[in-house]
Amino acid sequence: MKYSFHLFSLLLLLAVASACGAARPLANTADSTRVEVRYETLTVHDTAYVELPVIVEKIQTLDTISTLENDYARSEATVTAGILSHSLETKPAQLPVPVEKEIVYRDSIVFRDCVVTEVKEVERQLTFWQQFKMKAGVAAMILTILYGLYLLLRLYLKKK
Repeated sequence: MKYSFHLFSLLLLLAVASACGAARPLANTADSTRVEVRYETLTVHDTAYVELPVIVEKIQTLDTISTLENDYARSEATVTAGILSHSLETKPAQLPVPVEKEIVYRDSIVFRDCVVTEVKEVERQLTFWQQFKMKAGVAAMILTILYGLYLLLRLYLKKK
């Protein structure tokens, strides 16, 4: 019975001593990361030039004189001694060809949400009551430890 009383009083002193401690709120350290990917398609209208090669062809036949010409070629046909000579020459030129090119821009943005905690010191003296509670808490803790050691020594000496 006396042993249970001592154990109860020890637990009571521990509970009182732990109640004197200052409570500190836990900081939220959870960070969240979010990645956003954006695509932008841009169509560019441009002109490419195709170069035509120079080609020469000649054909002979029995017919009359003929000459043809356009932007890309010149054709000439003549009759000499009853034989038609026909020549075709392409002009060196560059043809404009419209071209559409798609350019895809890919952009990724990383969003990080984090909590920044700053400690700001306030220049203020503790009140008498706050100082007394802190000193009484230290004294209660020391007394609790000494009382616990006293109980353990008594139990150890009784068993011998």
